[in-house]
Amino acid sequence: MSVIETEKLTKSYGSHRGIVDVDLAVEQGEVYGFLGPNGAGKTTTIRLLLDLLRPTSGRARVFGIETTTDPVAIHRRIGYLPGEFALFDRLTGGQTIEYFANLRGGVDRRYQADLVERFDLDPSRRFKEYSKGNKQKVGLVIALQHRPDLLVLDEPTSGLDPLVQQTFFAFLRDTVAEGRTAFLSSHILGEAEKTCDRVAIIREGRIVAVDRVETLRDQAHHQVELRFAQPVPASTFASLPGVTDVVAVDNGLRMRVMGSMAPVVEAAAHRGLVDFETREPSLEETFLGHYGREAVEVADHGR
Repeated sequence: MSVIETEKLTKSYGSHRGIVDVDLAVEQGEVYGFLGPNGAGKTTTIRLLLDLLRPTSGRARVFGIETTTDPVAIHRRIGYLPGEFALFDRLTGGQTIEYFANLRGGVDRRYQADLVERFDLDPSRRFKEYSKGNKQKVGLVIALQHRPDLLVLDEPTSGLDPLVQQTFFAFLRDTVAEGRTAFLSSHILGEAEKTCDRVAIIREGRIVAVDRVETLRDQAHHQVELRFAQPVPASTFASLPGVTDVVAVDNGLRMRVMGSMAPVVEAAAHRGLVDFETREPSLEETFLGHYGREAVEVADHGR
């Protein structure tokens, strides 16, 4: 069952691009990553899913409900963490959490207290006194405390220290184990690689890839190094299918290979192969293939 479905979802801001023809299908019980650098269209998409913005064209459904028809019914079942938020400066963290719990009609107090404890949050301090990381903890508790069927999280680990990030990842695993669903946007590629079942990569408002993390990695170039007993000319491998960037190194060759490794292995075996080393591409390298190095550097600097 698809929890989130979009069909050619488009939002334009006059002459400025928002998103264009975005098609998504997020299944129940998965952690779905929505990846792209700042300005790619991640937050616009999330706001359309929540009916905080209205689409220029196309449609979106959450829990099978048209987002523009009954957003309240959708919101009842969602836990939402915006990428940027401002709450009540004079209230304490605990009072803020309680306020949102009451808006929900009440929550399980033991579960709420467990969240506060596990995120190591001091609920007695005023919101304006919190650091960025502690404000993020308050936002996470608010999003999680009512055990929503769907978590919609925009850059959820922003400002969190590594230990709290691990706690958050554990909650994501618990969410999936209970049959609930998480949709999270991120530009932190290692985070998505660790936590997501599937990812969509959005570029300049358009989806450029959707697949399982391991499948997307397979679509990127593997780094391969071959070492031989005697020198072998680079031209021997440069013409093989999927092989690019062949360069000579000490006693061997280094190259990039996309797709099947069989032609490379077969050619190397006939030329006195001594050693063979291949490195699986990371999600970052996959992202690099879709965006180019400049965009990945922008994403890295945003961490």
